[in-house]
Parts: sequence; C-alpha cells; structure tokens
Amino acid sequence: MLERAKSVTRWGRYTYIEYARFADDLVVLVDGFRKWEWLLKVAFKRLEEEFGKLGVQMNQDKTRIVDLTKDQSFSFLGFDYRRIKTRRSVWGVRMTPRMKARTALLQKLKDCFRRYRSQPVDRVIYLINPILRGWVNYFRVGHSSRCFGYVKDWVMKKVRRHLMYAKKRRGFGWNRWSRAWLYKTLGLFNDYRVRYLNA
Repeated sequence: MLERAKSVTRWGRYTYIEYARFADDLVVLVDGFRKWEWLLKVAFKRLEEEFGKLGVQMNQDKTRIVDLTKDQSFSFLGFDYRRIKTRRSVWGVRMTPRMKARTALLQKLKDCFRRYRSQPVDRVIYLINPILRGWVNYFRVGHSSRCFGYVKDWVMKKVRRHLMYAKKRRGFGWNRWSRAWLYKTLGLFNDYRVRYLNA
C-alpha cells in the first residue's frame, strides 16, 4: 500500500511519502509542504484499514503524528530523530541514541561491576568490553558523540573505583593511573568513533 502511494505521488526522482519498517515498528514520512496534508491524512487512514484487514491493532501509546517543522521529534529503533539546521545551513536530521537506551546500558554495566566487585579488574573488563562494543557499534551512526562521551567517562570512573576498592581506598586514583594505562595496558574498550551520516 505504501509502495503504491510512493509511486502515485512521485515526481521524477522525488518522493513525497517514504517509510521505514523493522519487524513490527513502522515510521511513515510525508513531505512537510501544506499541499501534502491530504496525503498524511489518507496514509494514516489507509494504515488503520490495512491493519484492520490483518486483525492487527496499532499500539495507541506509540502511534502518533509528529510535525518535524515544529521542532517535534520521534523515536525509532532506539534513536531519537529531530529536524535541525546543518553547518551548511540546510535542513537535516539529528539522530541520537534515546536516553532510555543509554540508561539501560549503564544499568547493565552497573550490575556487572556490582556482581564482580571482588574480582580482578581484568575480569570485569573482559565482561564489559563486549557489551560496550555491541552497544557502540549499533549507535555509532548519526550524532552519538556526546552520548558516547558520557558513557566513556562513566565507564572509566567505574573502572577507577573498582581499582581503588581493591586497594581499600576512596576516590578515583587520578594520580595513580593514566587514561592511556587504562586503555592500553588493561585493554578497556576505547573505540567510540562516530560514523556521521550525510545530512
């Protein structure tokens, strides 16, 4: 149905309705010009009809219409999407990890630090590195650098706390261990580079 809507409204290489779907998550994007308001209403109505034929109900808590031109945002597959002006002064999309996704990651890491508090630090790093690598690899597109900076700093402080706890001391051991030592000698995950999308 959505493919038909794309082909009917297409003008050359331009499409005025687009969609993205993964499993049971779906986002439909309609051009923001006023002349396409009818398309937004028709697409929403048709979706309800098509889901009705399949005996599928929309999740009313998640289903909503968002106007990106009014600084609103939406979430899809763990990311938040918002319209922004780029450095070249053209409209683009800011794509950042959801706060909920970051909180879930930190909770998982916190549980690991707590469970293995009496274990050697290299054991803890061995356990948390795959978690960090998987999470960062998923979110390393778009505009994730600020979120990555927060996660990196949080993890580094947790590792320092773990080391100081082993010595029965307080603090973070800023003067005892350098960042380079944590990453090179201990092997703490350190690949937080972002692959920017062309906006």
